Amino acid sequence: MILRYNTPRMTHTINTRLIEPATTVVEISGRLHLGNALSYAETSVKRLIADGSRKMVLDLAALDFIDSAGVGMLISCSGEMDQAGGALRIAGAHGAVAKTFQVVHMSRIAALDSDVETACRNLP
Repeated sequence: MILRYNTPRMTHTINTRLIEPATTVVEISGRLHLGNALSYAETSVKRLIADGSRKMVLDLAALDFIDSAGVGMLISCSGEMDQAGGALRIAGAHGAVAKTFQVVHMSRIAALDSDVETACRNLP
């Protein structure tokens, strides 16, 4: 199943797919920054959690930029998944996104992996 959400002004795109065993992969591409599009992305991920997804990988391989609001959204979604009793991992950060994660010590806050395959293997 692939769901495509083109957010306002196309600052980013969200594609969702389900892989076995029951793992939801959410691909986020473009720019993730403060604004309505960010709120929409957060709502989309949290809706998947509320609908029962308990193993999730956020694939950021195609994400070019993230600001502090985007980082906050990822942390919030990770906390939401923890409260639901599931596991969320973030995969594929590179370039400016990886640098931002390094500056904010994201690896101390959320589970990070180099790619989706590794993230899936590291899910419980």
